[in-house]
Amino acid sequence: MPEQKNNPLHGITLEMILKELLYQYGWEELGYRIRINCFISNPTTKSSLTFLRKTPWARTKVENLYLEMMRTRERKGEIEEK
Repeated sequence: MPEQKNNPLHGITLEMILKELLYQYGWEELGYRIRINCFISNPTTKSSLTFLRKTPWARTKVENLYLEMMRTRERKGEIEEK
């Protein structure tokens, strides 16, 4: 298995990403930022994870939003770099 030194998502599960985005934005804002039905119509963590695991393009959008959020936090000094 190749090393993941340059992968910023290495060791972070999809569930952890989703929970962090929900903490930051909530369902309504998340549905506004990423227009997918699992965030808009009766959203739950379980149903969203199921959809994201089966839908690569949606997962990529969620991962990109997470990375953007983390970069913003780093710039604001809200988190320490590892």
